[in-house]
Amino acid sequence: MLRVLTLSTLFPDRSRPNFGVFVERQVRGLARLPDTEVTVVAPVGLAPGPIARFRQAPLVGLPGRENWRGLDVHRPRFLALPLTGGRFHARALVRAVTPVLDPLRGAFDVIDASFFFPDGVAAVALGRRYGVPVSIKARGADIHHWGRSPETAAQVLTAGRGADGLLAVSAAMRDDMVALGMPATRIRVHYTGVDQDRFVPVDRAAAKAALGVNGPLVVATGALIPRKGHDLVIQAVAASPGVSLRIAGEGPEQSRLEALIRRLGVSDRVRLLGSVPHDDLPDLLAAADVMALASASEGLANAWVEALACGVPIVITGAGGAREVVTAPDAGRIAARDPAAFAGAIADLLADPPVPDAVRAHAARFTWEANALSLRAHLAELVQSRG
Repeated sequence: MLRVLTLSTLFPDRSRPNFGVFVERQVRGLARLPDTEVTVVAPVGLAPGPIARFRQAPLVGLPGRENWRGLDVHRPRFLALPLTGGRFHARALVRAVTPVLDPLRGAFDVIDASFFFPDGVAAVALGRRYGVPVSIKARGADIHHWGRSPETAAQVLTAGRGADGLLAVSAAMRDDMVALGMPATRIRVHYTGVDQDRFVPVDRAAAKAALGVNGPLVVATGALIPRKGHDLVIQAVAASPGVSLRIAGEGPEQSRLEALIRRLGVSDRVRLLGSVPHDDLPDLLAAADVMALASASEGLANAWVEALACGVPIVITGAGGAREVVTAPDAGRIAARDPAAFAGAIADLLADPPVPDAVRAHAARFTWEANALSLRAHLAELVQSRG
C-alpha cells in the first residue's frame, strides 16, 4: 500500500470549482489505482482578518475538512500577508498544516506537493518533520514567477535542491528548472492528462448553432490575466473579418478587455463568457475551428491538449512545452506573440482546416490513466529509496 499525502494550494472548492481542477483530476486518478491511499491537504491563503472577511468571504466560510468528490480534503487556513511578495507564505503554510498532520504522523509514506510555491517549499520542511520523502511538481508560474521573484527565488531553489524528487509538466519546464540550479537527475517529466471520453470531436456546425454562432469560431480559455494574452487574440480576431471569438475565464483583466472589445468595435463578434464550468468546456471547445492562446509563459497548458482532443487545432506562442504539443501542422501553429502573427496563423488554419481525427491523434498520449500510473511509480520509487 502506498499512502500519499497530496499538498496543494491549487485545488477546487465550492466557491472556485474550476480552481486547480487539473490537480484534482490528477489526484482522483492516483486515488483510483490499486494499493493506493490519498489524503489531500488543500491550504487556503487568507489575508488578515478584516480584509479576508470583506474580500474573501467565500473562502472564510469553507469547511475545514470535507469529502470533495470522493476525496478526503483538509482545508487549513494560512496567513497570506499582502504587499510582502509572498516571502512569508511558506512559513505560514507550515504553521497552518502542522496541526493537521501531527495526528496523522505515520499515516502517510510520501508528500506529493502539486505546486512549487508555497506548497513545495513547505513540503520540504514538513518532510523533514515527519521523516518522509517529498516530491514537488512544477507547473508554470510557480517557476517562471516565484522562481525568479527576488522575495521567493531563494526559497524555490532551496526546495528544489532539498526535495527527494521533482516533476515537470514538460521538458521545457525541466530545462527552466535546471537553469535555476535544480538537479537535472532528480527531475522527471510528468505530462498532464485529458479526459478522452469527454473531450471529443462533435458535429461542429450543430455545436456552433447551440452557441448562436455563424461562421468561423475561435475559442480561448484561461484566466483573464496579462500573461494569457487574451488582448492579443482579441486584436487578431478583430483583424479577421467574419471570425467570432469566445473567451472562457474570469480575472482582473475583464474590464480592460471589455473596453478593448468596445474600442475595436467587435462586440458583435467577440464575447467574454466569464467562468465556464469545466464540465461544460468540451461543448465550447468542440464548437471551435481554432483554439488560440497567446501566453507569455506556460508549463504545458491543459487547454492545449483539451482542444486537440476535441479535434480543434491550436494557435499558441512558443511558451513552455508548446513544441512538445504542436509537433506537426495538423496540431496547429506556433506563432509570434503579436496580433498580426496570430491573425495570420488563424487564417491559415481556417483556409485549410486539418481533419478533426488527425488533430485528435496529437492528444492521444495525454491521458489521466498514464498520468496517474507515472505519478504512482515516481512516488513509490521515492519511498523505496528511503528503505
